Amino acid sequence: MSKNLSTCGLDCASCSFYLEKTCKGCRAVAPEGRCVWGGRCDLYDCAAGKNLDHCGQCEQFPCETLKEWAAAEGSERIQNLMDLKK
Repeated sequence: MSKNLSTCGLDCASCSFYLEKTCKGCRAVAPEGRCVWGGRCDLYDCAAGKNLDHCGQCEQFPCETLKEWAAAEGSERIQNLMDLKK
């Protein structure tokens, strides 16, 4: 079964905002700047600006920004993106 991953590799099935239906997933809300915390998502904007589906496709993967988010929000996102690359 494939995971519903955000641009930065977060599994939406483990996200309380997604589970509580306050977020439809970053691919649905981030392009319009409606992220659940009320601001822009730097990681989404970076990937979208490079025409990438997710951070794992970036030449700089994993960049320092992604590492910082992963350290604060869950390191499994980097592994999820590594798994996508396989």
